[in-house]
Amino acid sequence: MSNPEAVVAADNHWMRHALALADRAEHEDDEIPVGAVLVSAAGEILGEGWNRNITEHDPTAHAEIVAMRQAGRRLGNHRLLGSTLYITLEPCAMCAMAMVHARIVRVVFGAFDPKTGAAGSVFDLLADPRHNHRVEVTGGVLGEEAGSRLTAYFRRKRGKPVAGQGSI
Repeated sequence: MSNPEAVVAADNHWMRHALALADRAEHEDDEIPVGAVLVSAAGEILGEGWNRNITEHDPTAHAEIVAMRQAGRRLGNHRLLGSTLYITLEPCAMCAMAMVHARIVRVVFGAFDPKTGAAGSVFDLLADPRHNHRVEVTGGVLGEEAGSRLTAYFRRKRGKPVAGQGSI
C-alpha cells in the first residue's frame, strides 16, 4: 500500500478492531485492556487476541503473543511473513522479540508505554541493527483513545475517580 492516505485509513481501521478486542479483555476477562490483531499483506485477519495472562495463569499470554500464536497455528508456520501487527499498547521486550523472530514486517501501536515500551519508548528492539530482521514501527495510532482506556482501567482498579465521572 503505497498511498499514504490508504495506509492511514487501514491503520485506523485495524486499530479500531484492536481497541474492540481490548474492550473484550476488560469486560469479559477483567484483564488489562490491550488488544492485538495480525493482518496479512492482503488485508486478511490471521490472528487476534487480547491480554489473557491473568485468566490463563500465563505470563506470556499478552495480546500480541495470543494473536501471533493463533496466526502461526492457522498458517502452519512460525514465520508470519508479510504481516502487520496492530496493538493498542506499545509492545514490551518479550513481545517485541517474538515479533522479530516471527519476521513480522510492521507493527502499529496505539499508546506509548514509558515504563516498559520496547518499540522506542524505553528500548528500541524492533529496529536494533544487531538483529537479522528489523520491524517497521508506527506508534501513536489512536494513541489518546488507547491510553485513556488504560488509564481509566487502572484508576478503577485502584479505586480512584475516572476523569469525567464525578471526580472530587
